[in-house]
Amino acid sequence: MRTRRMAAAKVGSNLSHKIGKDCHQHGVVAEEIDGLIKAYKDGRVERPQIVPCVTSTLAPGLGVTSRDTVIDNFTNIWARFYVPIKIHGKLPLLVYFHGGGFCVGSAAWSCYHDFLARLAAKANCIIMSVNYRLAPENPLPAAYDDGIKALMWLKQQALSVCTDNWWTSQWNFSDVFLAGDSAGANIAFNVITRLDSFNAGQADAAIKPLTLKGMILIQPFFGGEARTHSEKHSVQSPRSALNLAASDTYWRLALPCGANRDHPWCNPLAKGSVKLEDFVRFPIMVCISEMDILKDRSLEFVASLGRAGKRVEHVVHKGVGHAFQILSKSHLSQTRTLEIMARIKGFISGI
Repeated sequence: MRTRRMAAAKVGSNLSHKIGKDCHQHGVVAEEIDGLIKAYKDGRVERPQIVPCVTSTLAPGLGVTSRDTVIDNFTNIWARFYVPIKIHGKLPLLVYFHGGGFCVGSAAWSCYHDFLARLAAKANCIIMSVNYRLAPENPLPAAYDDGIKALMWLKQQALSVCTDNWWTSQWNFSDVFLAGDSAGANIAFNVITRLDSFNAGQADAAIKPLTLKGMILIQPFFGGEARTHSEKHSVQSPRSALNLAASDTYWRLALPCGANRDHPWCNPLAKGSVKLEDFVRFPIMVCISEMDILKDRSLEFVASLGRAGKRVEHVVHKGVGHAFQILSKSHLSQTRTLEIMARIKGFISGI
């Protein structure tokens, strides 16, 4: 185990998204989401520190301890763990993937650090927040491969009788959940589909003795060539975390060269995508935001899971937009964040 220290950076305030192609003193810009990412035609990528990265330190009063652990030195995959201090019996483990359109974000972002520490305390679970490789330097399926590698690393921890990790004696490896928000929810979904496809539909056998008990998808980042009503007509504020132009840019940066938004990794309901009837044998919860451009696509996904006979539940959080639980500090967003934490706690404890 090795602890990584992250330097904090000044918070940016502009979350508006402007797509464009222009000239820069260092080269020609191929793709840009203003304030978040700028990709040049020569392959260089700039990511302004719009959200500060923080160390694993937490306030003592929260009742949670946190540390960073290296998963793979070669690819620089690491994870931040959150463990409640007062433990009665072994706890479920939530493997979490952060959002950011596959192109930005970090397990060290202050907004995720705060949200997941509070969630660990509220839901009384251990959380493993995976820091995966980003596109466009590492286009998909790199993030999916990193997710699988994180699960295989967990498998080895469960099998090891001499592990020195500080948290392993406190987790129940037969009580594991996959979760994520936005692109992270997409990663959670595609990690399972890829495990199934690589192991002849036997994802469970591939990760034994781990037992996956459920999946939690928060505002899952899916797409498609055909626009939904909410994608076409939802009015987004200038500070919205996701608008349609930004969504399209993320997909152009993340998908393999030549792929469009009906690629199975983007559109799980498109022709050639995984057959939902053959996928997932455990419960799924989908959290949807009423003001999110992805609302209708998420509702369609939930309906398709239901028609395929899957155990799926969903909740629509009223009056809030994409990523409200990590980026918005409004009173309404804080209220809805407590609601989403309560729903996650109920889902984990009810299975």
